[in-house]
Amino acid sequence: PDHPDLAISYNNVGSTYGALGDHKQALEYKLKALGIRERVLPPEHPDLARSYNNVGLTYGDLGDHKQALEYKLKALEIWERVLPPDHPDLAISYNNVGSTYGELGDHEQELEYQLKALVIRERVLPPDHPALATSYNNVGGTYFNLGDHKQALEYNLKALGIRERVLPPEHPDLATSYNNVSATYYALGEHKQALEYQLKALEILKHVLPPDHPDLALSYSNVGYTYGDLGDHEKELEYDLKALAIRERVLPGNHPSLALSCNNIAWTYYALGRIGEAATH
Repeated sequence: PDHPDLAISYNNVGSTYGALGDHKQALEYKLKALGIRERVLPPEHPDLARSYNNVGLTYGDLGDHKQALEYKLKALEIWERVLPPDHPDLAISYNNVGSTYGELGDHEQELEYQLKALVIRERVLPPDHPALATSYNNVGGTYFNLGDHKQALEYNLKALGIRERVLPPEHPDLATSYNNVSATYYALGEHKQALEYQLKALEILKHVLPPDHPDLALSYSNVGYTYGDLGDHEKELEYDLKALAIRERVLPGNHPSLALSCNNIAWTYYALGRIGEAATH
């Protein structure tokens, strides 16, 4: 019952359940694999670290981030002892731990581990590697959550620079970077710059998403909001109406996003002095 091959089978079954979205069953089998490995392997064996990590990821899929963190830290402890200090897998482990701290709302600890991952990736990866862009993006997002928008912008722009150089012009990750840069400029009060990047993100989303996708409605709404901040209420109304049209087609009548769209449009009509039309929304 404690043969290593049985642990491999349990792990494979768990992974398949996970791929099917059945994370409770996935956890059951991954814990069985871990149980065997804890009994038969030396305490610093790489397969034990992998099992701890698998269990941690599955707890994360189930939304139990405290348990996820416990197992990810166990995996990291092994990797720190057995891997060279610049090993890419160590960067992945730091990143996994950081993201879990983020899920738990501890952004200071999240940043600490993300920066450890970034230091490794900057030393061992080519300067335009996608994983480096991911690290810059993660660090930028965490600085944003901590309210340090200048640092957030610095890292978001680094991520964007890589993605502009290596990704096709309509790649979704490029749209994500444009949106992140836009949100950071917006937080810094630089609304013209924010609009420039919002429009770049929107152009990509129009090409890659179905015409009624909720993310497209959100992008239209964001652009409209920024035009409003810049005092261009005609443009604001144009984009607000595009967002509303999508939401009316795909959302139930009592959905909060639909109410938000109607409220935005009413305020925009009001700002334009079209009081009668404002009342209808």
